[in-house]
Amino acid sequence: MITLDVTAALASTITPSKGVTDQELTTLTTTMRRNIEQWLQERTAGEHTWSMDPYEKRTIEQCKETARYLKAERVQTVVWIGIGGSSLGPKVLQECFDSPQSIECVILETLDPSVLQMYIDTIDWKHAAIVIASKSGGTLEPISIFYRCYAELCKVRGEKANLFTIAITDPHTGLLRNFCLERGIQMLPITPNTGGRYCIFTPVGLLMIALLQKNVDEFIRGAKDMDTRCQTTELKQNPAALLAAVQYILDTKKGYPLRVTMPYSGKMEQLGRWSQQLIAESLGKTEVHNPVPMAAIGTQDQHSLLQQWMAGPRNHWHVFVRILSHPSLTVPSEVDPQLQYLANQEFSTLLDACYVGTSQALTSVKRPHITITLDALDEYHMGELFFLFLTEVALLGKIYRIDPYGQPGVEAGKIITKKLLGK
Repeated sequence: MITLDVTAALASTITPSKGVTDQELTTLTTTMRRNIEQWLQERTAGEHTWSMDPYEKRTIEQCKETARYLKAERVQTVVWIGIGGSSLGPKVLQECFDSPQSIECVILETLDPSVLQMYIDTIDWKHAAIVIASKSGGTLEPISIFYRCYAELCKVRGEKANLFTIAITDPHTGLLRNFCLERGIQMLPITPNTGGRYCIFTPVGLLMIALLQKNVDEFIRGAKDMDTRCQTTELKQNPAALLAAVQYILDTKKGYPLRVTMPYSGKMEQLGRWSQQLIAESLGKTEVHNPVPMAAIGTQDQHSLLQQWMAGPRNHWHVFVRILSHPSLTVPSEVDPQLQYLANQEFSTLLDACYVGTSQALTSVKRPHITITLDALDEYHMGELFFLFLTEVALLGKIYRIDPYGQPGVEAGKIITKKLLGK
């Protein structure tokens, strides 16, 4: 089970002027209880559709069946095409769960022709399949990449190219849906009201887990268990509500607008980028107060950013993510005599020591941080973690009084781009 430790962000640890006081948390208790109750009522009324995606049994089974079909057809490479949440979420899962036994997944999201050409030339299209994840089917990057890749697939597969193409899209409307209907291409549904950055429990996440031959049911079980925990109205018993409360107070009361998500795991580097999009697109809609997300990774960024965090302006706070269980791997016994303390050490011990060193160093200079701990890096805990962050953002939308859905700033950029291209 995931645990959330906010001790190092509290006034009792880093002084009242820099940390969250008991009084400030108590003041928010009634507000957060009301927000949780409202969130639950709105779910019952059909809002926050992402929160009900883990309960869509038919969709879950469709994703499993699709993965079984591609395996039976001896597909060796899946070319996954998406942008935003449709690529960032799958990237997190691929990074966490990829193994030598997994099917190769190539995630394409760039319009850089040199990169695209490299992949087009190196992919074995005779043994490849395409997955395009795009709810609207009209987003510039994925649809243009898709047309190029589908043309390559057709060169090899001919009239059977449609049998090796999967579209994850809106089940009721859209250009991509029309394309698929005309060619008999299989489609998997994204819940119509579930935005891209919230779609990890749709086929966007579920199919990727199934393709990697991991346990989809455990991923869903983790999400459901976290959902249960996030429905309690007791602030300190609800991890999403507590994280949201600490975020809000540090930003609006203590002057820490910059939130750094920093996993201590090389297999979770993409989590920071996924979280960055989730927060920025959901809450970056006022000029007064809203969280400004940043991504970092331990231990690498101890050597690039820690100096700034320790002695620079007091405007950063940290969300550390750590894992308790790791594979066993040790430093050899024969090392330089001056480095004897490293001999026979588990690398997991070294990694944990670096996390503790960074967190205690920040505490020593009164810089707030919290830690989310996963017992293991597996499907269950990742389901928990994704649901925790999504629920936190929904509750932050209420406390900041910001609609966490829609992204008008992004849409404005899309409109200008289309005008430049002559539409």
